[in-house]
Amino acid sequence: MSYFENLLQLLLTERGADRRIYQLLTQTASVPERRANGLTWYPVAIRGSEFGRGDYLTVELERTTHQDIPHQFRFGAAAALFSNHDAGNCRVEGTITHISGNRMKVTLKTDELPEWSRNGKLGVDLLFDENSYDEMEAALKQAVKPDKPAATGRLVDILTGEKTPTFAEERESAPGSVLNRSQRAAVQKILSANELAIVHGPPGTGKTTTLVEAICAMIAREDRQILVVAPSNTAVDLLSEKLAAQGLNVLRVGNPARVSERLLALTLDNRMSAHPGMKDARELKKRANEYRNMAHKYKRNFGRAERDQRKALFDEAHKIMKEIGMIEQFVTDDLLAKAQVITATLVGATHYTVRELRYHTVVIDEAGQALEPACWIPILKAQKVVLAGDHLQLPPTIKSEEAARKGLATTLLEKCVALHPGAVTLLEEQYRMNTRIMGYSSDVFYHGRLRAHASVASRVLYPGDNPLVFIDTAGCGFEEKAEGTSTTNPEEAAFIVKHLAQLLAAADAAGALPSVAVISPYKQQLPILNGLVQQSPSLQPHLSRISVNTIDSFQGQERDVVYIGLTRSNAEGVIGFLSDTRRMNVAMTRARKKLVVTGDSATLSGSAFYRNFITYVEENGAYQTAWEFMEA
Repeated sequence: MSYFENLLQLLLTERGADRRIYQLLTQTASVPERRANGLTWYPVAIRGSEFGRGDYLTVELERTTHQDIPHQFRFGAAAALFSNHDAGNCRVEGTITHISGNRMKVTLKTDELPEWSRNGKLGVDLLFDENSYDEMEAALKQAVKPDKPAATGRLVDILTGEKTPTFAEERESAPGSVLNRSQRAAVQKILSANELAIVHGPPGTGKTTTLVEAICAMIAREDRQILVVAPSNTAVDLLSEKLAAQGLNVLRVGNPARVSERLLALTLDNRMSAHPGMKDARELKKRANEYRNMAHKYKRNFGRAERDQRKALFDEAHKIMKEIGMIEQFVTDDLLAKAQVITATLVGATHYTVRELRYHTVVIDEAGQALEPACWIPILKAQKVVLAGDHLQLPPTIKSEEAARKGLATTLLEKCVALHPGAVTLLEEQYRMNTRIMGYSSDVFYHGRLRAHASVASRVLYPGDNPLVFIDTAGCGFEEKAEGTSTTNPEEAAFIVKHLAQLLAAADAAGALPSVAVISPYKQQLPILNGLVQQSPSLQPHLSRISVNTIDSFQGQERDVVYIGLTRSNAEGVIGFLSDTRRMNVAMTRARKKLVVTGDSATLSGSAFYRNFITYVEENGAYQTAWEFMEA
């Protein structure tokens, strides 16, 4: 089986598992249950409508209650508007074309609102994401076709290990003085690469800053349009803003996750509305809507003359919409031609406005969290690719255990680091953590090559405070409890909250109130921790500074103080997915000034990783037992 046939088979397995999970969550679930799982907005109100591309109707919806419930809706996803009215199939499907706060726009597969939309309460369901899988499958099938440009074909051979990347003789450039030695080396590697360069960016090492400098340098040297992509909207947004801040003409394709005026100003929709060519289109759209509204006033039962008149109105509206489409295409082409950088998610690189574009260079950020089939979507548009990320932090989420076991959990970044070490530059200086917080992660994951910048190497919460603490709960009776497929430890949670209250009191007395994160590997531990934090009288003045979350949800973030409750405590020494040390690499590198880890050494010591960590904290005078605090 060829490389891409194997990858396609793994993707099909993953697609099947993902679909089954979706069906389990939706097929027998009530509207409130779907809403609680983030798959439904209900109730919603229609706040406006307009006709858009393809004569389809776009409706703007607002969820009017339950606005605090997290949801999974996102730009480009398939959705269905429905009514709780019991007359027949009250449902019409469409695509989310914009989402912001508690409002979204859905382009429906119809040219008019159905009658049932005026009856009962309305809601919107998130449908299974067939489109992303379709695009990934199409890319894998395209990758094996022989009709690719020669340069793209060579790039494919290099990324699959059949050929070796080449580099031009390095010309010393002068990237900004803000860069350190390893960052400058990374920029030089990117500039000299003919096909592939890899930036390995451990936590806090300024990977984004490095990429921005490299992209600016490539555009200054070659004046070629660059495509910049990432698996998440949040990562795309961050790069889009930073590139625009350097004065580059950045065009953000798709719907940003973060809503800010600066970011919205970069979007294709915003640029189009501000383009002088759209003035005529707006007038034409108003006229088309008037014709449609006149046509819709005809009732169901009417004679031939009325039917002819209705058809004439619709035909005229359709003719105007075609004219609008031509204007919009002209404006889009104009904006795309002038953009120096186009930014999008991996799947967003197939957006209809940019689907046919080709680029010399594609930059994939957060490649350590990107599903490999998704990476091939933008790669097949390029001659050269820059992969940036850290394969030693959390990989992408895989729904199928079989697909993960057979290789889908191994990212393209991880494969290329192993295949082509000469293309890799490790960023070695970090700007986040005290040296002691950084030390164990550096030794275990980065061969001891990480060093702390002088500005952070000795930072502490207040003078005399130890930046690293491991509190051993062995023998304290803090026993774990099984909660479905998850695990909890209420006694450990109570201990953490009590310890946090004491720490904040000491910090307050020293005039150094910090931001705090309490993170857990287990989702079911969060409600317990949250409840205790909210109920603690001592913590009431500090609630705005405290966040509680899973380790997975906290990747990419940082706080002054981080508590990690390891949760597991059992006689058998079973540690579950604590054995995924990449997850702990993420957890242990979020803290700027103080890291507090609580865990049962008797349970943990069966793992070399945790056994060596306990040795590390002992050598740094950072080992304590929970008994010390319980007796105090």
